Amino acid sequence: MFAQEARAACERLGPAFVKLGQVISVRPDLFPAELVFEMEKLQDSVAPLPVAEVRRVIAEEFGCPPEQLFATFDDTPLASASIAQVHRATLAEPVRPVFGETLSAGTDVAVKVVRPGAEEAILADIAEARRLVGRIARWKRLKRLNLPGFLDEFATTLVSEVDLRNEGRVADRFGFDFRDDELMIVPRVVWPLTTRRVLVNEYVRGWRLSEITAAERAGVDAYALAVHGASVFMRQVLVLGRFHADLHPANLLVTPDGRICYLDFGIVGRTNPAERIAIAHVLAATVYGDADRALKYSAELGLVVPPGEQAAVRGAVARLLHDTMGGNGQRADVRRFAVGFLSMLAEHGIHVPIGYGLLIKALVTVEGVARALYPQIDITEAAKPFATELIAQRMLSPSRLAEKLPDAVRAALRELAS
Repeated sequence: MFAQEARAACERLGPAFVKLGQVISVRPDLFPAELVFEMEKLQDSVAPLPVAEVRRVIAEEFGCPPEQLFATFDDTPLASASIAQVHRATLAEPVRPVFGETLSAGTDVAVKVVRPGAEEAILADIAEARRLVGRIARWKRLKRLNLPGFLDEFATTLVSEVDLRNEGRVADRFGFDFRDDELMIVPRVVWPLTTRRVLVNEYVRGWRLSEITAAERAGVDAYALAVHGASVFMRQVLVLGRFHADLHPANLLVTPDGRICYLDFGIVGRTNPAERIAIAHVLAATVYGDADRALKYSAELGLVVPPGEQAAVRGAVARLLHDTMGGNGQRADVRRFAVGFLSMLAEHGIHVPIGYGLLIKALVTVEGVARALYPQIDITEAAKPFATELIAQRMLSPSRLAEKLPDAVRAALRELAS
């Protein structure tokens, strides 16, 4: 009940609070699982701006109206959210993107424009949030959350989001990483027409997963696309070291030619090489129901279980794995495991590191996305080959073999001498 009331309050209080709720939805390291998963239902959709306001922002950024920048500009918005509004247009001249073929004149593009006064409104809402936090942060049950620190981090993130060039850079990085993937697409940025308050990229036709129906899905190999989408995420986490951490269904399209299109790169998670190895071990342990191994490598990701709690936590994890990850003969349910796991850690007062929490939430989201395409999918099957290959590469790497060689030689000598 509290989680539902908190979500409703965010919807009433304004754009910054909607964004705050969305950030809470990817922070299971700080907030209760019930609140995290309720906040993912927030819809960032508001009444559209008068097109004259949109045109004024474009004119201020470029010194001329849209008609002098584009061959056509549609005054009817494609989408309208708390920070920005999107309109469709066509290029007047060819543009060379960061990668891939030249975008020819006449190419359809999406023009994202920051709402006038959005940054000022956000800062005012954050100031109000600080006053609220100042009153409740002293409550004993909330002290561990460090709400003032979370709000500082949120303010920095939100102000960065208002500068659309940041989103453009991340989108191009992801698009370049997957440029050879025939089943995935990231709209390329049109940099000559992009500024702090205007972002122009390719317009991609397709159905949002939040809107897709069985009829629209009928011409798409839903199973293959769902498996591939899960594999793409595993590659992001375990190979590239950066992953889209906000993959709710509204941020994905299924194109008529059967590809997945990624949108909105506002929240990105990162993993370093050592973390990727540990994550691979945790994933493998989770998939195969090995609680000891899962906790051992979780510790390398910063999840510290006090000695006095280890037996109880190990037993709880083993039961959860059995009940939710296929140990009882049922299909694996990552969401149910995540909610139970996070709730169990909270009961034992165990802190969840930010990166660990972000990864858990991202895995749950990826499962939800895959099931929107193919309800019967088990995404653990997509995790197995990536985790196994990465662990094998680590075990057979020259540095690892060199590290283990002295022990192997000593063991061989002892065997020969006996």
